[in-house]
Amino acid sequence: MTFSKTTITPCHDEHVAQPLNDYINDIDTRELRFSRAMVFAIEEINNSTELLPGIRLGYQIFDSCSSVPVAVHVAFQLLNSLDTVFYTGGNCSQSGMVMTIVGESGSTPSISMSRILGSFNIPQVSHYATCACLSDKQQYPNFFRTIPSDRFQAEALAKLVKHFGWTWIGAVRSDSDYGNSGMASFLEAAQKEGICVEYSKTFLNVLHSFLRSTAVVIVAFAAPGDMRVLLEELSREPFLPRQWIGSEAWVTNTELMRYSFCAGAIGFGIQKSVIPGFRDFLLNLSPSQVATSPMLTEFWEESFNCEMKKSPVVDKKICDGTEDIQNLQIPYTDTSQLRITNMVYKAVYAIAHAIHNTVCQSTNGIAKCDKLTKLESKQVTELKKVNFSRNGYGVSFNANGDPVAIYELVNWQKSETGKTELVTVGLYDASLPEGHDFQINRKITWMEDGTQVPVSVCSASCPPGTRKVLQKGKPICCYDCILCPEGESSNKTDSTACLPCHKEFWPNAKRDTCIPKPVEFLSFQDILGIILAAFSVLGACLAIMTAAVFFHHRTSPIVRANNSELSFLLLISLTLCFLCSLTFIGAPSEWSCMLRHTAFGITFVLCISCVLGKTIVVLMVFKATLPGSNVMKWFGPPQQRMTVVSFTFIQVLICTIWLVLSPPFPIKNLTAYKEKIILECDLGSAVGFWAVLGYIGLLAAFCFVLAVLAHKLPDNFNEAKLITFSMLIFCAVWITFIPAYVSSPGKFTVVVEIFAILASSFGLIMCIFAPKCFIILFKPEKNTKKYVMNKNVS
Repeated sequence: MTFSKTTITPCHDEHVAQPLNDYINDIDTRELRFSRAMVFAIEEINNSTELLPGIRLGYQIFDSCSSVPVAVHVAFQLLNSLDTVFYTGGNCSQSGMVMTIVGESGSTPSISMSRILGSFNIPQVSHYATCACLSDKQQYPNFFRTIPSDRFQAEALAKLVKHFGWTWIGAVRSDSDYGNSGMASFLEAAQKEGICVEYSKTFLNVLHSFLRSTAVVIVAFAAPGDMRVLLEELSREPFLPRQWIGSEAWVTNTELMRYSFCAGAIGFGIQKSVIPGFRDFLLNLSPSQVATSPMLTEFWEESFNCEMKKSPVVDKKICDGTEDIQNLQIPYTDTSQLRITNMVYKAVYAIAHAIHNTVCQSTNGIAKCDKLTKLESKQVTELKKVNFSRNGYGVSFNANGDPVAIYELVNWQKSETGKTELVTVGLYDASLPEGHDFQINRKITWMEDGTQVPVSVCSASCPPGTRKVLQKGKPICCYDCILCPEGESSNKTDSTACLPCHKEFWPNAKRDTCIPKPVEFLSFQDILGIILAAFSVLGACLAIMTAAVFFHHRTSPIVRANNSELSFLLLISLTLCFLCSLTFIGAPSEWSCMLRHTAFGITFVLCISCVLGKTIVVLMVFKATLPGSNVMKWFGPPQQRMTVVSFTFIQVLICTIWLVLSPPFPIKNLTAYKEKIILECDLGSAVGFWAVLGYIGLLAAFCFVLAVLAHKLPDNFNEAKLITFSMLIFCAVWITFIPAYVSSPGKFTVVVEIFAILASSFGLIMCIFAPKCFIILFKPEKNTKKYVMNKNVS
């Protein structure tokens, strides 16, 4: 029983069941319950004093047998036999005219009927045709329905799949307008949600794909009859368990719950409802009702395996009226899940309200209807305006003839007795804002009675720190997880790209976040910094102790013979050279950057100037011993001091120009190392730095040449030899310093510079002063004028 028509009959409420016997198979008791719901609603309206008072509705019920040809045949039969213009009042000869049609249950028959009936402006209100295509008012202008469009259900199913993290699914559909249109809507919604479909087949062609697929979740948009065929076939084949996601048409059909391997299935169903008095109406069938209705007669005979009258062909028992319908466990008697039945009930009331709004007026709260109003079917476009509530359920239609989409999320759960039951576990309300439209309020049982959500993905989620790389020739849900490249990170699961970190940040080991780069510089806490600082202090202390020894023995011949004034000045400058290396340790600052290079340049020039002065003195002393020579008066102490001051002043001038024009400044070196920041001093002007260094080198070379010239002079204690060795070490250190300085990365540039300062300083103090201290402290017998003045024959 899949569609009916409602007519207005002013004289009586006679009903006629008129099946087309040539097409009838076994009766569908669920559809029978739908037709009985229409009869129940009409009787309620006819007994109402508020809705259509004084006007009585009649009806005729036709069985389409879920067949498009039968539905079309009945539609033409109605048009040929009945006039579409009738009166709500007058004599009985004008009664029984077609007003509206309630039905069909299927989308494809409804489409065929609507194309025919639409040409005659006959309204059609379906309780179960959900195809989204029927919302097209250009093709189906007079079609309405009390059940939501599949477009809403498809979106809800896609959100459901997305909610549980399923991105790899199979899809099964009926090969009909319902299945094809519904699945097309679902696939479109699934694509927007990032869901991939391994296969999409009709229920007749899916078996091979189903058995070899890797998708655990199967979405089935199918009619109950088609699902019955598919599940029956699957019950004969061993296969891995699957999580079924069902459309409303079959997931709420209790007859399919006998397939136990589908336990755990979830899907959306129309809200459960309560229709007061309906159960009693269904079960309290009188013998006369059964006998006078071919529809009920067939149902009765089939249910109790008896016949209402003696059959000459088959020997069956006669139905004697003792049969108890309340003991039947069939969909007809099951009123615990009234879902589509309520859609039929609401469809009839929607038609009645539309007629009421057309022919009735309310005065002081009392409705009065004009029975003599001439009414045409097309005038029942008042359906577009109906808005009422019945039994707590609202009824209204939007511009497309669709109601507000509200679904229950249902779950097939096994009871303690082992029977599969339909349990409501959530709700979907399309009228609510995004994010609030879908909610789950009860525990769900999954396939194989599982409590954990099944996993159905083509590829496991890529954790933060990786990015997705699509597998060639496969859908977007099939991918490999690749670690983010160096210097990039991703902090999201299933990220499609890694983002480069800010220049002062670097990804952590997992590459799921960017952390500040560690700042590196030669600090006093570093082992290397501690060692270099210790040697700097040691060198300074050594220079000070040497000065103390020389000061204590300042009157001794060996001290006096080596120009004590320049020696003390040299020791002071060496102390400063040792200490200036400390300015290179620690975090660079604006002042430390300027101080470290200028202090180094000036103290070293002071040091070399003293050594140069001592070398010149040695040469002048030996020149002065020649007969008639008066050289020393040209290079006495005043000239020596002036020489040191002059050479040092030139370096001070170079440093001053450097600091004024382009001084060194602290920078963050981000290029030496990718994963860390080097705090260092930028030279400001490289010309200034190399000018300072070059001037030191020039003086050192000049001093070395003079020392070489003087180192063979005949003297038992010729200081020129010591100066030669010290300058040799000094020049060697600074010649090797240049390539090492240029090639050293990060803080090791500073280490090389400190090492060069310390090495050259130690070279000077050890070569020039160590032998003298050794004689003063350990060989006092040689610290005599005779020994010092003794000339060796070369």
